[in-house]
Amino acid sequence: MKGRWAAGIVPRNFSWIVKDELAVSERPGGYAPHHRRVRRREEILWLRAQGFTRVVSLLPSSHNLHAYEEFELPFSHFPLPLQGDVRSVLAACYPALFSWLRAGERILLHHEELGERVAGVAAGYLWWAGLLPSAPQAVSAVEHLLRRQMGSAGRSIVAAAAELVPKGPGAATRAELTRREPDPPPLRRATPDEVSAAPRARARAHPAPGEPPPPTSPNAGAPAKRSPKSDTAAAKAAPEAPEAPAPSR
Repeated sequence: MKGRWAAGIVPRNFSWIVKDELAVSERPGGYAPHHRRVRRREEILWLRAQGFTRVVSLLPSSHNLHAYEEFELPFSHFPLPLQGDVRSVLAACYPALFSWLRAGERILLHHEELGERVAGVAAGYLWWAGLLPSAPQAVSAVEHLLRRQMGSAGRSIVAAAAELVPKGPGAATRAELTRREPDPPPLRRATPDEVSAAPRARARAHPAPGEPPPPTSPNAGAPAKRSPKSDTAAAKAAPEAPEAPAPSR
């Protein structure tokens, strides 16, 4: 038992969103009246033992931040309002998550409990970052991972995240997914005469080392001889030039 407790305990409802990179859970130590200081300590110890490098809190309050600081576990706070517009919070949270994960960090994302708000933020991030090509697919993936359906509260967060997509890396990623390269032109089959003539043409253009050049005609390069008959025919075909008028006196 001593060894088990020394390694800490898993936060309740812990689930991976991106395997070995981004996870979600309820607040370490429990939420509201169920929160216990000893349990919080053990769960933070577990996070450290599992290589988590940062905790991201979505709580509207600063609860738990002092505990992360006490155990030297880096944290960031993006207070997600219970009511009203969440776009400004998402606009700050998503680029930070993207930067940290790209740098190789392992992150736990939490709210008071593992409910629709955390699920909505996670699904919105999957779409914003271009990890999934559409909002319905992101919602479906998070529902499958958390084994619970997402209601209107979570879907409204995903809808808010959709308005930030053109400013995120997901826009370029989706453009790559949907862009279709033009089809190459159809290949033309060579005729039998072209196939048989190709080796001879290559041999004439590039003789093998040590081999004499292919024989050429003795008259190659010499001007063509013209027969008298052809000269006479050409003279008859050419129009006669008019005589110049005599100069007047």
